Amino acid sequence: MKAIEISIILIFILLIFGAVLTSMEKSAEKVVEAAETDNMEKLTSEALDNLINNPGIPDNWNENGKGTPGLAIVNDDGQIVPNSVSYSKLIALGNDYDKLIYENSFDSKIHSSMELKPKDSIVSSVKIGENNEGENIFSLTRLVKCDFYKSYSLKDFESEGKCNKHHNQDEYGCNYFKVFEANLKKSDYYLLIDDSEKYDLSYIVDETSFDSADSWKTAISNRIYLNDEIEFYEDDTSAIVFVHLDKPNPKALLVSVPNDFDRNLLEYDYFRTNDCEFILKAWH
Repeated sequence: MKAIEISIILIFILLIFGAVLTSMEKSAEKVVEAAETDNMEKLTSEALDNLINNPGIPDNWNENGKGTPGLAIVNDDGQIVPNSVSYSKLIALGNDYDKLIYENSFDSKIHSSMELKPKDSIVSSVKIGENNEGENIFSLTRLVKCDFYKSYSLKDFESEGKCNKHHNQDEYGCNYFKVFEANLKKSDYYLLIDDSEKYDLSYIVDETSFDSADSWKTAISNRIYLNDEIEFYEDDTSAIVFVHLDKPNPKALLVSVPNDFDRNLLEYDYFRTNDCEFILKAWH
């Protein structure tokens, strides 16, 4: 066999070997990428489910900035609400996102962002985490309960209340709250109603200490300031304030907020439990 023919055969062998090697390298890369993707999907799914079903350790980790983060709501009975997101904990998580999520949860290997998006509500969505999304984004969505400023809510008229005028609760909505004179210096009390109830609802504010006449007022606003309606009898430093509505189970709430609370947020939807989508996006 001539040298030229041998050279040609060797060249072809090298080309075939190179093609096979390249193919093997690409296959190996795809295997690695697939493994990395599977690992990222598993880690993010586990992290997401843990966050929405765990309030954190301790429960108030968001207040003192120490502990293990969790987002789940703890109700008034001390029970964890499954698949829930506390707005105050979400904000605390966002304030230290790189450390708590990127470093601690994902070992500085996975970039991510989280978004809480209310459904059937005027409340705007809230997004925390990283902004520069990479390629091949993996996205997970969970349906959750979210509370926003519900911790400021005193009474919900859609639940059964109590009345000092013997109103039939099949025809009226009544509720009450106790207030101390000192509270009025630092807190504002409001009756908040859903926009759908405005102009279609009338109310009376009275107290156990005063026998007020039934003077119904039409709710011409979705926020009714109550501080000016509160009086203290003689030397009393506290009062029980009743609010009566001329409709059973209306979409209305009694709330108490700090004096410096943003008035633009005094909307019914912000103080009730909302149905939300919680979205976690992750990428390398």
